[in-house]
Amino acid sequence: MKRDELARYLDQLLETARFRDYCPNGLQVEGRAEVRRVVAGVTASQALIDAAIARQADALLVHHGWFWKGEDGRITGLRKSRIGSLLRHDINLFAYHLPLDAHPEFGNNAQLAARLGWAPEGRFGEQDIAWIGRPAAPLTAGELAQSIAAGLGREPLLIGDAARPVARIGWCSGGAQGYFEQAIALGVDAYVSGEISEQTVHLARESGVAYLAAGHHATERFGAEALARHLATQFGTDCSFEFVDIDNPV
Repeated sequence: MKRDELARYLDQLLETARFRDYCPNGLQVEGRAEVRRVVAGVTASQALIDAAIARQADALLVHHGWFWKGEDGRITGLRKSRIGSLLRHDINLFAYHLPLDAHPEFGNNAQLAARLGWAPEGRFGEQDIAWIGRPAAPLTAGELAQSIAAGLGREPLLIGDAARPVARIGWCSGGAQGYFEQAIALGVDAYVSGEISEQTVHLARESGVAYLAAGHHATERFGAEALARHLATQFGTDCSFEFVDIDNPV
């Protein structure tokens, strides 16, 4: 398939034009025009680039790309190494940040809910990125932590009373601890995100709402994987798609 055809399809599917983001979404680095193999992953790290090169990929599709707002824009050091690897091998880089968090089917938050058995009921937060809903059955915060550990393969950090009943959950993958106060105001019993900050611990203790930090990478593995599966059903006769998970403990 053609690179530009894939770019148009992804931009339309993920509605990139409607998001105000911290980085450019879509094609970030241009490679060859013909795309036969795509490697998908969470972050455009050197390890994932090397995996794409080993698989003779024509394109890399990620959630965390490059060119973040406020970064030093000089192409030196590790940035030179990463970009140079793509350019030498003529590999395209497609990156979708907030659009892949928010998508109602393939997004990180939708996929997190599907994997953990949560029923979404609404959205909140900046650009409706965060989600709110209910577990499949009432459970305690401690039991919620156990189900997250089983579903993600990583023990979450639980701040709060493990015995607290949880009937309503707020969640947002990645580094979304900033939505915790909004989730509390909406009446959740627990909030799940990837990361936690020092001040968030006090907010959880004082509000009584449980906070579960389940890992930035761990909560954002499933969007790019689901998107790759979808693309395989749409374009599988013209192109192969493979998700490669580069382990990350945080």
